[in-house]
Amino acid sequence: MNNNKLQERKTKVFARGQGNAYPVFVKEAKNAELWDVEDRRFIDFGTGIAVCNTGHSHPKIVKSVTEQIQKFSHTCVMVNPYEVAVELAEKLVEIAPGDSEKKTIFVTTGAEAVENCVKIAKAHTGRRGIIAFNGSFHGRTNLTMGLTGKIAPYKKSFGPFPGDIYHVPFPASTYDATINDSLKAIKNLFKVDIEPNDVAAIIIEPIQGEGGFYSTPTKLLQELRKICDEHGIVLIFDEIQSGFGRTGKMFNAEYSGIEADLMTMAKGIAGGYPLSAVVGKAEIMDAPVPGGLGGTYGGSPVACAAALAVLEIIEEEDLLNRSVQIGDLFNARLTQLQSKFPNLIGEVRNKGAMIAIELTVDGDLQKPNTDLTKAIMSKAEEFGLILLSCGFNSNVVRFLPALTITDEIVNEGLDKFFDLFNSVA
Repeated sequence: MNNNKLQERKTKVFARGQGNAYPVFVKEAKNAELWDVEDRRFIDFGTGIAVCNTGHSHPKIVKSVTEQIQKFSHTCVMVNPYEVAVELAEKLVEIAPGDSEKKTIFVTTGAEAVENCVKIAKAHTGRRGIIAFNGSFHGRTNLTMGLTGKIAPYKKSFGPFPGDIYHVPFPASTYDATINDSLKAIKNLFKVDIEPNDVAAIIIEPIQGEGGFYSTPTKLLQELRKICDEHGIVLIFDEIQSGFGRTGKMFNAEYSGIEADLMTMAKGIAGGYPLSAVVGKAEIMDAPVPGGLGGTYGGSPVACAAALAVLEIIEEEDLLNRSVQIGDLFNARLTQLQSKFPNLIGEVRNKGAMIAIELTVDGDLQKPNTDLTKAIMSKAEEFGLILLSCGFNSNVVRFLPALTITDEIVNEGLDKFFDLFNSVA
């Protein structure tokens, strides 16, 4: 079997909306490398969109999952719970930033985690409104699409969306917006569209993911905390892409020292097994009545076992420090590439191993180079790379390597990327 034949088979039975970035069908993956059905080797700089932070098929995760499967695979944590889920919940409330007493729930996807945050916030406050930010990404359910601050491709053709969702500018150079612009927009909302005492929550990513890897300024998070405290609004941090060591801290919000009321966890939480969580202040988490939260597969015992192994790996292999080292290596080398192509690479940025380059015309961040981004993505397969793009203007190449990747593989992959870049520049 080859990739072309498998792609033909997939196209016949998969809906067009669930496309794939590469016609590369994986046969095996180990750590930061994968091999397709034609035995071609690829260096994976995407890790399933920041899911396999601990690398593909880490032996400790394989062992933990295998042992759990041999016991049982599912009973539903809402029917017959199990110790592995309790143990994981204990660890998550312990590592979540802030000193407040916390509780958790388990669901299956990042979008479910976000949606449940909104449910909890509304139950706690008895209010209707939610404030989100331009360029944000919070999921593909109807509610989370409404929260997402970008139309194409996530929201195109899918409306109408739930009401009482309001968007304000996110402070980043590419949006040509400042912290003051964000705060003024919130104040304007309070005067024009919705009273602050009718707002249930403000949701923000401490570092935007799909939006382009822009860090949220600490000053903005501080001001949002003040606004929420003043008006009894729930502050939600969406750490789905930035959590579990990706940015050099267990959670990116730790850089700011600001404690959210609720936070979402997913992607890197379980090394590739479907699991997500909401962790938040106990008195807020307890607002919904019994049965108001949950889902059939939420807190899968297999995924919980994987997640416990992930936490052990992060600690034992010092992956928080390793994330910083990886980010420094990428930043140094990509800055070299930028010095060669200053008109094409407007900015190199990273927070730990959450790394991006913004492609521009004439080095102007207000002139996104989407054509170059498309060219790079279309040729990545040819150079043996798995890459991802993102950005409000679809002009950002993002790098999400496994935190277990070696310097040797990083440099080999970047050599390939340099060759790729030179071929399309």
